[in-house]
Amino acid sequence: MTSTLDFPVTQAPPAAAVTLLGQAERGFAAVSERATPAHLFTESYLCALRAAAALLAARGRPHRGRAKPTSVWTLMASVAPEMREWAAYFASCSATRAAVQAGITSRVGPRAAEDLHRQTAEFLALIHRAVHGTRR
Repeated sequence: MTSTLDFPVTQAPPAAAVTLLGQAERGFAAVSERATPAHLFTESYLCALRAAAALLAARGRPHRGRAKPTSVWTLMASVAPEMREWAAYFASCSATRAAVQAGITSRVGPRAAEDLHRQTAEFLALIHRAVHGTRR
């Protein structure tokens, strides 16, 4: 997945984007890699969701009229096409996250949790640059 995109600074980001990104970054810093795999997985996923919401707040949501609710990952791919791979990756984790939240923790092993945690770290850094711009 692309992690070297360039995001020029054009203006200050919206407050909602900064708040959501801050929540994602603080949540990520608070979760311990020594947590249970289920906890690490769900917390990492939640941080990625908040980061995606920050990007949507910064870029604006597409007008949907009276459309049905749409996944943040679908919206992100629409608003930020350069993030399609990331959206697809996190969308592929959605069913597992739902299962874990329903108490089916056997669906997440240590490797899956660590992989998601690592990918989330990279995604947060990318979204930070997208929201705040690339400073040179």
